[in-house]
Amino acid sequence: MKLVETTTKPSQTGEEGRAWQALANCLGVDPDLFFPERGASTREAKEVCRACVVREECLEYAIVNGEKFGIWGGMSERERRRVRRARGLTRVREPLKAVADTSGA
Repeated sequence: MKLVETTTKPSQTGEEGRAWQALANCLGVDPDLFFPERGASTREAKEVCRACVVREECLEYAIVNGEKFGIWGGMSERERRRVRRARGLTRVREPLKAVADTSGA
């Protein structure tokens, strides 16, 4: 499996950073396909992602935003966790503003 190396832009989490969603293969597909029950197959969801023109943007969005559930960019949470570890990232746990407010500045 090839790890995707993309640069993270600050707008990745904003409304304008999600314009790629309008081009996604999964648009109009039942969301339950991408959020299977524990132990259920992810094969069909990954097939939808495989030929998607915005697969990398979707995957990057999920990695940057710490999406914990579902198939994003053709990867499960376990697979995304490996990418985050390889990049030295941790899951987003709280907004940056809350972190800045506790700094005492």
